[in-house]
Amino acid sequence: MKPVTILFLLLFANVYAQNDAYTAARNNDVALLEILKEKGTDFNVPDDRGFTPLTLATYNNSKEAVEFLLNEKVDLNSHDNSGNTALMGAAFKGYTDIAEILLKSGANINQVNANNATALVFAATFGHAEMVKLFIKYKADVAIADRFGKTAANHAEMQGNENIVLLLKS
Repeated sequence: MKPVTILFLLLFANVYAQNDAYTAARNNDVALLEILKEKGTDFNVPDDRGFTPLTLATYNNSKEAVEFLLNEKVDLNSHDNSGNTALMGAAFKGYTDIAEILLKSGANINQVNANNATALVFAATFGHAEMVKLFIKYKADVAIADRFGKTAANHAEMQGNENIVLLLKS
């Protein structure tokens, strides 16, 4: 085989393995993640939207995949093309157990996205009171305002999430 052909085959195999990592993370397929680990797959490589396998696992409530990836020392504060992190994904979806795993592993509770919104803003906006309580426990800064000057409490008010407004103002 020509060297160019061999190089092409190696690159194709690498791309295929990377796509498998995204699929495995989405589907909570830890067995496939283990195989990909043995093949040397880099679990920090984002897809074209900036989603890493950790972010995809978080958005899809793939708890075992999240735990596996964290054990592989992935960058848990990496962000997608909009600046959103895995923790923000958990907050948006309301996956409190995954958020707590991320926080225990060192996720930055006050990291902001491209709109200067935090995971707390997502939790407050979408009415996830247990998530808001968790974030307060982990010392989320309730005073951070997004690019429109709105805090998490302001977003909760706009959505009629009065119980969350009370949590954030107490």
